[in-house]
Amino acid sequence: MFENIIEQGAVSQLHDDILSGCSAPSMLFYGPSGSGKGSAALELARVFSCEGEGCLTSEGGGSWKCSCPSCGRHRYLLHDDLLLLGKRSFSAEIAAYCSVFLRSPANKNTKLLFYRSLRKLQLRFSPVLMEDDPKFGKIASLLQSFDERLSDFLSLSEDTEDKTALEKLCGLLVKDALALETDGMSANIPIGHIRRAAYWCRLSPNGRRKTLIIENAENMRDEARNSLLKLLEEPPVSLSIVLTSQRREVIIPTILSRLRPYRFLKRSVEGEKDVLRRVFQHTHDEESPKTGNSLITSYLDSFLPANKEKLYPLAAWFVVSLARITALKMKKKEISLPPFLTGIGDCYASIAETAGFERSVKSSEIIKTLLVKSSNFEDDSFSRFLKLCLDLIAETAKKAEDHQYISYYDIFKKSIGEAAAAVDVLNQSPALALEALFYNLKKAMLNKEKVWR
Repeated sequence: MFENIIEQGAVSQLHDDILSGCSAPSMLFYGPSGSGKGSAALELARVFSCEGEGCLTSEGGGSWKCSCPSCGRHRYLLHDDLLLLGKRSFSAEIAAYCSVFLRSPANKNTKLLFYRSLRKLQLRFSPVLMEDDPKFGKIASLLQSFDERLSDFLSLSEDTEDKTALEKLCGLLVKDALALETDGMSANIPIGHIRRAAYWCRLSPNGRRKTLIIENAENMRDEARNSLLKLLEEPPVSLSIVLTSQRREVIIPTILSRLRPYRFLKRSVEGEKDVLRRVFQHTHDEESPKTGNSLITSYLDSFLPANKEKLYPLAAWFVVSLARITALKMKKKEISLPPFLTGIGDCYASIAETAGFERSVKSSEIIKTLLVKSSNFEDDSFSRFLKLCLDLIAETAKKAEDHQYISYYDIFKKSIGEAAAAVDVLNQSPALALEALFYNLKKAMLNKEKVWR
């Protein structure tokens, strides 16, 4: 079991807990993006449902290649005892697996991986979750089209000779997936989804055990957290719950206290290259990506219409410009400049200049340039841009090792979260959200320094 999770010590701990019979009913998998948290959660669901001979013992069972019907359904993410929810990015992964499949369409493994990437998205729109969901009417026809094309893809014979038709079908699946992610996913996990998931959890499993997986579990409002807490307090005996998050501390204490944590570490460069080679059949020559993120994340982002290599200098220019404008405001008000602002410039000014961005002290010019250079943040790239901005601030704070920097990070996190919600939930334009973000961040930092004087 877990033999497909490469270079990740957390799965060894999971493996030992399962074989010793002391696995927890509710767990938290936390660690950086690209560390295998989601894959491990899906594997856990398959292992718990395995009906093979000697399952969940040291003598056998639980293998990825297990031939029992339950494992077969889980490999294709078609098991009725699996439920997934929570927003995450799917487009890059789907496009990457599509590319791998089209290079080797007769390969069963590449077909399975592409199909699984599509199913991970489709499961977010399970009838279990979407009943009475206000977004269902908007995406109903798209969901039906996606489901029909996915069925057509699964029924394809291995020796299909019509390569043009195959490429067209795959292209339409990727296009539908992007539309579903853009139009159908909520920024925060709706309370309705948690309530319907809780009802599903209390129904008897069709097999050995049910598994509920909630990715990016920190993205819930208070009412959704309270609903989840009730489930965690009294989980059914035939249920396993897995929450995932990049950071343990963002999970509120009342929920965290009811979870057994498993820490997923960033893989070594060689480990990430091994993942790219074995999973995506890609040989990566660089030692580290230009963006400072993992090789896996950078590789996947290269498949996005507005990929991270394009957005990274935009984010650098944004935070540097904001720091410069705020610094000028502070000088006029005779407020001492905090090291945080100069630290941003030291870290990222050269990146923005190398990309050809000129200095500007006018918010309107900065916003206009951002919109032009990003093509108005098409294809849901605004949320990725905001995440990059927050990552840059986090990296600045980490390098400084100054507790005051953490308070600035909290300011950025709050304002960036509001900007993301304005676009994703309230359908506000990125231009208006950027304008509000600029104003809110400047105001918050100026007020902070006034209080500290």
